[in-house]
Amino acid sequence: MSSGGQAARSYAPLPGRLPVDVFDSHCHLDIVETPVDEQLAAAKAAGVARIVTIGCDLASSRFAVDAAGEFDDVYAGVAIHPNETTGISDAVLADIEAMAAHPKVRAIGETGLDYYRDWAPKDDQHRSFRAHIGIAKRTGKALVIHDRDAHDDVLAILKEEGAPGTVVFHCYSGDAAMAEVCAENGYLMSFAGNVTFKNAEPLREALRAAPLDLILVETDAPFLTPVPHRGKPNASYLIPHTVRAMAEIKGVEVDELCTAIAANGERAFGPW
Repeated sequence: MSSGGQAARSYAPLPGRLPVDVFDSHCHLDIVETPVDEQLAAAKAAGVARIVTIGCDLASSRFAVDAAGEFDDVYAGVAIHPNETTGISDAVLADIEAMAAHPKVRAIGETGLDYYRDWAPKDDQHRSFRAHIGIAKRTGKALVIHDRDAHDDVLAILKEEGAPGTVVFHCYSGDAAMAEVCAENGYLMSFAGNVTFKNAEPLREALRAAPLDLILVETDAPFLTPVPHRGKPNASYLIPHTVRAMAEIKGVEVDELCTAIAANGERAFGPW
């Protein structure tokens, strides 16, 4: 990838192309320091044909909608991130629901709970999460969940509110036991580059427990760059490193995993 900025010059080289095209189920095109068209071109060269760019507040949600409207191979998610929910108003939630009406918006997210940073009161996080669940159900869009150190409460609220038809745990962070709970409920689990990290054995155990038909892959770019390029900026074109590691962990061929991810993504976010 090329760009005039110092951050862009530090990007890792293009990996070998995947044998079957997949897609990036969760990234932040607005904060990757490379133009969107360049990000898409690099991703396609690596076998990452499509991207879902995710909102975390009103501004990034609007960016996601605009990017999806401009680029055929981009879908959008719109939401208020749990860390941004302090004093969240009905008007803000109404704006999110209005944006969700756009045909290229295929996800309500990322929403959920974050007890690790705990930058917003839990009551506000819970109210926002419940409201986003309602928006997802009313609009028929996938619910994309940010869950950090809040597994029990996230699962409990989903049960209390009644989960929408499609639930995706973005950057899945639970253990194998939680993966079994997700599988029982048909929740998709999206794995990011941290599954390749040396200290991530519990996450690899969760991946082994996750059914093939409930697995997605993501970058969360520009964060969570996979090994062997951890420490460099992440972008969608680096997904092959994560996919190949996932296939080895699962004990399946790379093309089999790619085919499953592509099918799961189309089921979750609709046909492209």
